[in-house]
Amino acid sequence: MHLTRLLVVTSGFIVAACRGGSGDAEFRPGRRPDVLPVMLNKELPFRYPPALYAQKIQGNVTLRIFVDSAGMVVTDSTHVAETSGFAALDSAAVKGSRELKFNPAKTRDSRVPVSILFPVYFRHPEAAPLPGDSAIGKTPTRAP
Repeated sequence: MHLTRLLVVTSGFIVAACRGGSGDAEFRPGRRPDVLPVMLNKELPFRYPPALYAQKIQGNVTLRIFVDSAGMVVTDSTHVAETSGFAALDSAAVKGSRELKFNPAKTRDSRVPVSILFPVYFRHPEAAPLPGDSAIGKTPTRAP
């Protein structure tokens, strides 16, 4: 099987809002937790769409991800907050987000659910850099 080398990177994410639920610690919506969620994945789960990779099409997708108090992504609530302009890149980002795992956010030593913005950068190693790329830390991944 031939593996296509690709580059998909993510950056730090921003906690934008928090929400409480039954059984969660008392938490006011919109308040930043004391401890932010930490991604546990050793490899990024995002896969470059082969047709766009072949065309060297790049883009940035920002996802709105809801992480519950157990650190699991609430997949039905994940959506594109800022599109790349390419539906296939947006879909690949949403699909990959289903495999993300986190240490949960905490407030006063209690696990709390949070809503985060999670950027995903699709970069082709042979394509010209996009504006702002000099500030992006890049981590390569491989397609299956």
